[in-house]
Amino acid sequence: MLLLSPINASLPPSFHRETLIRQPIKTSCRITAKAKDNTESGGVLENAAIAGGLVSTPVIGWSLYTLKTTGCGLPPGPAGSIGALEGVSYLVVLGIVGWSLYTKTKTGSGLPNGPFGLLGAVEGLSYLSLLAILVVFGLQFLDNGLVPGPLPSDQCFG
Repeated sequence: MLLLSPINASLPPSFHRETLIRQPIKTSCRITAKAKDNTESGGVLENAAIAGGLVSTPVIGWSLYTLKTTGCGLPPGPAGSIGALEGVSYLVVLGIVGWSLYTKTKTGSGLPNGPFGLLGAVEGLSYLSLLAILVVFGLQFLDNGLVPGPLPSDQCFG
């Protein structure tokens, strides 16, 4: 039912209310989204974790092999540099695993892949290194009753 009012009476017949209601409303809306590009370089923390992890995991492998075959860790080296590298490597791997576990609890997934997938690879290598640490330290404890300390002692390099 069309009610005539002063407003409707002044409009031409093609603009009556019934006509306006039936006309589709044309709007333009464009939604754009850009996925994060995994090939771009990440933040400073990601890059440091990648570099640290790529150096630390082979050092830990060397350390664990030396521990299993000799009963001692790596020798101190000149000015203690090899021993320091060994200690820092263990801390870096534990830090990456801790960061990964924290991220997993907050987001439900591990660390992002990072540039060229390297952060994801370092995360996986860190978990494998942690598993190897637990196995070799456990075997060392079962064989010798102890795991050598981080500093040179009478038993190792004393």
